[in-house]
Amino acid sequence: MKIVHTIFRISLIVFITNIMTHNIKSYAIDKKNELIPKKVLFGNPDKASVAVSPDGEYISYLAPYNGVLNIYVAPINNIEQASPITNNKDRGISAYFWSYNKEYIVYLQDQDGDENWQIYGVHVKNKKEKKLTNFQGVRAEINNLSEKFPNEILVSLNNRNKELHDLYKLNIINGKLTKIYENNDFSDIITDDTFKIRLALKQTDDGGSNIYKINSKLNKKLFYKIDSEDINTTGIVGFNKEADSIYFIDSKNQNTAALYSLNLKDNKKQLIYSNNHVDVNAVLLHPTRKSVEAVSFNYLKQDWKIIDQGIKKDFDYLKSKMKGELNIVNRSLDNKIWIIADIQDNFPVSYYKYDSDKKKADFLFLNRQDLKKYKLATMHPVVIPTRDNMELVSYLTLPFEVQSASHNFKPLEKVPLVLFVHGGPTARDYWGLNLVHQWLSNRGYAVLSVNYRGSTGFGKEFINAGNGEWAGKMHDDLIDAVNWAIQQDVTEKDKVAIMGGSYGGYATLVGLTFTPDVFACGIDIVGPSNLLTLLKTIPPYWKPALNSLKLKLGGDPETEEGIKILESKSPLNFASKIKKPLLIAQGANDPRVKQSESDQIVAAMKAKNIPVTYVLYPDEGHGFSKPQNRISFYAMTESFLASQLKGWSEKSEDDFKGSSLIIKEGSNLKN
Repeated sequence: MKIVHTIFRISLIVFITNIMTHNIKSYAIDKKNELIPKKVLFGNPDKASVAVSPDGEYISYLAPYNGVLNIYVAPINNIEQASPITNNKDRGISAYFWSYNKEYIVYLQDQDGDENWQIYGVHVKNKKEKKLTNFQGVRAEINNLSEKFPNEILVSLNNRNKELHDLYKLNIINGKLTKIYENNDFSDIITDDTFKIRLALKQTDDGGSNIYKINSKLNKKLFYKIDSEDINTTGIVGFNKEADSIYFIDSKNQNTAALYSLNLKDNKKQLIYSNNHVDVNAVLLHPTRKSVEAVSFNYLKQDWKIIDQGIKKDFDYLKSKMKGELNIVNRSLDNKIWIIADIQDNFPVSYYKYDSDKKKADFLFLNRQDLKKYKLATMHPVVIPTRDNMELVSYLTLPFEVQSASHNFKPLEKVPLVLFVHGGPTARDYWGLNLVHQWLSNRGYAVLSVNYRGSTGFGKEFINAGNGEWAGKMHDDLIDAVNWAIQQDVTEKDKVAIMGGSYGGYATLVGLTFTPDVFACGIDIVGPSNLLTLLKTIPPYWKPALNSLKLKLGGDPETEEGIKILESKSPLNFASKIKKPLLIAQGANDPRVKQSESDQIVAAMKAKNIPVTYVLYPDEGHGFSKPQNRISFYAMTESFLASQLKGWSEKSEDDFKGSSLIIKEGSNLKN
């Protein structure tokens, strides 16, 4: 197992009645499909993060134990014997890795969403756990694991300098921590399989980045310059077996990011794969030979390009077995056992164990078994034109009741629409099983997710078209998508809500302040309201990438001109224009978008006597990790949407059980 290194561091008025209206349908369509319980959609998955051990003897996954996600392990050929090896009782475990000594699994855990991750080790057989890093207010990151050092891993800690991470060797058996590099310069340090420091990255003043070669004496030499326009489409994938070349995704002198081999001695680049339409999405390396076997790319849906013909029979067989997209989750070190995921848009994720010697795939389990009982909606990929002739790859999901017999994106009749905006903004929406899409469409809404300019995957010109366009052309793209949906008779002009988290929350606030007549209501989840304070309160370990962030937002908070630009793009300064219902949800421990971002706009609305509903989760961060908190939030949201757009709402006595939710302002949507 490898840790892939990249340079991507950095993505009402509430007029609600006190009497909750459940199962209402004020528009024309009749409810034929059963309401899917929120606990089925947003409770813990049955299985997640499935992996095979490096020696191929065990399978592991995350699953609920006493209602909390924990790590389960079973013999690869006897999954029925799976048992939990951890006993987390709070937030649950979200990320773990097999060590190469076969006996230990390491996992990461933070405190109430603060993202100050600490590293734990657990013995697979005796289930004894150790906290391998124990630093208050320090963020631990796993730098590398290697089969050459089965008892050790490389970790990065910002315990000395909050802005930069020093590199340590950590013995996972006895917990010994040994510093091997004190970092005073770099945002990222790249090591090879021998745990030698080979490369390091440092951002430049213009928002680009320099890659330095690090020799055995830890001296640096400039190796490769990444221009600011390429910063989001360039990254190091890994080393070849000899560690004399790197596999490198790069967009220099072209629009889309291609895969190259880059020689560390003579700097020669050799093209491996390029796609003129989209960026390289993922690279499949052989576990031990470290050769490139396949490359994935994604425009409307994911596809693969075979590089090593020796793997073609495997792919041909697996594609014949899959009903949706083929995803290779991980493989054993000898390449015999693969864990495969079949991703569909209207069915739970299906996991398989594939034996590459026998060319045989055996079904393992679904990620959400209970979801199989319900009819799920189809997600339609659509391409929406913008007013300035760009193309927005988008995804539209319709309620089952208005899906046409031909299963195209045109509904049988108009329905309310929720514009669901992704965060980042250097991220993107994908085709596949989207639980929010399924939930909202099941409640009677069309759901539209848009890869607006600034989104990743479609070339650097598309990403960089978003620079400085927060509340500008990025928002125009969302408005163009809404107008498209109206023109295509998907929805009506006064029946559109906007909703999203992080940047999507910001887009919601922009929607209700800069275009106050477009949306019927908005739901802001951990969204920034003031770009000045956003930049001044970023986590300290983001500061090495601050110049790139300034470039994206279009202003420098340290200059008079920059302050004016940022103020002109901050919804806080236009709060008086809000005239449509707004629901705001925030995690109190969010390190990226501080609680103060929500507090500020709520205070500004109160000062103008503009109603707002504001809910706070004191044990959450940038999003809601605990299932009881997720369910309570979605319960409030669907009640809010039902009151505004007249969709359906599920009433459950358990919606708020165990949740930490605090209603800071506004209507009590729990009643």
